[in-house]
Amino acid sequence: MQNYITDADGYLMDSNIWQPAFAQQVAEQHQIQLTDAHWEIIYLLRQYYADYALSPNTRLLIKTIQHQWGASKGNSLYVMHLFTGKPAPLATKMAGLPKPKQCF
Repeated sequence: MQNYITDADGYLMDSNIWQPAFAQQVAEQHQIQLTDAHWEIIYLLRQYYADYALSPNTRLLIKTIQHQWGASKGNSLYVMHLFTGKPAPLATKMAGLPKPKQCF
């Protein structure tokens, strides 16, 4: 398992060195088996961050997913099923992005 430099909460310090192996490592820590649905959101988050230099909070994440793929995926139940607990912080962590500022 590769060692990555993270902050105290486990967020990657440099999103430019992110690799899919980092997402896998975080998923294993949270006992999540990554599926294609997870990867869709992880890569969507990375693109969102590249476009806006912002890690979206849960509400904005859901709106972004809904805009991209429609209401069947763009809803809180779908996202919470994939990323248990607080979906935006966990998904952004897997994507190697900074913690959303609105999340505590």
